[in-house]
Amino acid sequence: MRLRIAHSTSYRYEPPATGVIQILRMTPGSHDGQYVAEWQIDVSTDSRLDMHQDAFGNVTHVLTHGPIADLTIHVEGLIETHDTGGVLRGTDERFPPSLFLRQTALTEVNPAMATFARELRSESDGDVVGFLHALMVQISEHMTFDEDPTNSGTSAAEAFALKRGVCQDYAHIFIACARSGGVPARFVSGHFLRSDGMLHQQAGHAWAEAYVPDLGWVGFDAANGICTTDAHARVAIGLDYLGAAPVRGTRYGGGTETLTVAVKVEQAGRPGQWQSQSQ
Repeated sequence: MRLRIAHSTSYRYEPPATGVIQILRMTPGSHDGQYVAEWQIDVSTDSRLDMHQDAFGNVTHVLTHGPIADLTIHVEGLIETHDTGGVLRGTDERFPPSLFLRQTALTEVNPAMATFARELRSESDGDVVGFLHALMVQISEHMTFDEDPTNSGTSAAEAFALKRGVCQDYAHIFIACARSGGVPARFVSGHFLRSDGMLHQQAGHAWAEAYVPDLGWVGFDAANGICTTDAHARVAIGLDYLGAAPVRGTRYGGGTETLTVAVKVEQAGRPGQWQSQSQ
């Protein structure tokens, strides 16, 4: 499948900020099942933009700017994808899978989640793939997609207790429970093409990857109840959202900050979808 993707993030500061530093993880990489045919990144101001790779191999751009009132970061490109049955191959793996057993503040389990994961692990009778599929299904049934009650700082335990959240929350819960069950898991940020055109994500998309012995990393999209397909475009990975967020940084000075995000994902040559958020 050929996916045309456009992702814009705009900031407005009133009064202007005296300076901003942003780390951008908005540039995908190629691997088996995903080929980046075209990609470009544009910034609305004459900012310094330095490209690096982070510890996980994500392509990052560090943006720095002095006094500023408005800033828009726009990326756009064409990605060719192939369905690999959710199995990830051909990526630059810099750490052993065991690193992704490490809990973070956003992926800690509470007693209810630990019991939830332990029961599913016991029922799977040692079948890791069976455990992960059951976990994905049970999270989908436990949760209701709702943009209102959670934010980027909501932990897996908080979202699990609320039984509501967005794709980021579903991914954090899956990761937390998988790790609790002894299975390495990590957070993935990217994009997803919906065939029905419905708005089910605030900006971009998020899912999890879990490590299965003798198979490797496998993508699980708990928010949609499916393993990853050629409708998924993978951009960045991390232990949790904070390590894979499209834009993360800080500002100095200024008053009110208004953030607007708009994402367009379409199959090349066909009408697509827009997802937007204003706050």
